[in-house]
Amino acid sequence: MAPSLERPPLRGDERTALVGWLDLQRRIVRWKCDGISEADAHRSVLPTSPAMTMAGLVRHLRWVEHTWFEVVFLGADAAGNPSFDEAHEDADWLTDGLTLPRLLAEYEAQCARSNEIVAAASLDDVGRNTEYRAGGASLRWILIHLIEETGRHAGHADIVRELLDGAKGYY
Repeated sequence: MAPSLERPPLRGDERTALVGWLDLQRRIVRWKCDGISEADAHRSVLPTSPAMTMAGLVRHLRWVEHTWFEVVFLGADAAGNPSFDEAHEDADWLTDGLTLPRLLAEYEAQCARSNEIVAAASLDDVGRNTEYRAGGASLRWILIHLIEETGRHAGHADIVRELLDGAKGYY
């Protein structure tokens, strides 16, 4: 059932380690979605956090990747990214009308784009977006933050999945 969930090499260089750990957390999130029904993907199991569904987690993570690598690091326009929707605090978690396969495909594409951005830059390069304080972060800092953010939500996905159908496991 589990995809390749191998850790990065023990003696890899810094970039290999950082991207490897981020890719591992991304794979764990996708793995937690394997075999889940469309209804369960959109079912809330936490009464105080109704947007934290499996589908919501995937959508949020897709836009987190876009925010940090494209908007903050590259300085791209934030238009179209629901993370910047001031009318609704959790707009990037909303999944009405979006299927889990579509959300996963969008997440995959965004992760691939993020990895292209990382491959083309130095870890010491800093973000180009001057609108946000975080725009001055180095690519190294952004990668570490994304490992933390994705790992945190991979843990949420583990709990949500167990509450949905009892499926659990790290490896």
